[in-house]
Amino acid sequence: MSNPNMEAKVKELMELKRMKEEIEAEIAAAEDEIKSVMGEEETLLAGAFKVDWKTVITSRIDTAALKKALPEIAERFMKQTTTRRFCVR
Repeated sequence: MSNPNMEAKVKELMELKRMKEEIEAEIAAAEDEIKSVMGEEETLLAGAFKVDWKTVITSRIDTAALKKALPEIAERFMKQTTTRRFCVR
């Protein structure tokens, strides 16, 4: 499908994505600065704000190890899903 009328909209989308990347980098830098000040502390009180940076432990199945050790069992529990991928090149 070809639609030259959508070129401006795609350009807008690409510019918004670029801006998003810049903002995400600024957010990460601000978070890193706060974390640097916190060091090993889990809580920081900053005026009206309370910042928590706590260790969280999660447990997940290592699917690669499961497939290697017990491939027949791993296969029984595989679930396929169908999605559509949106990509601009």
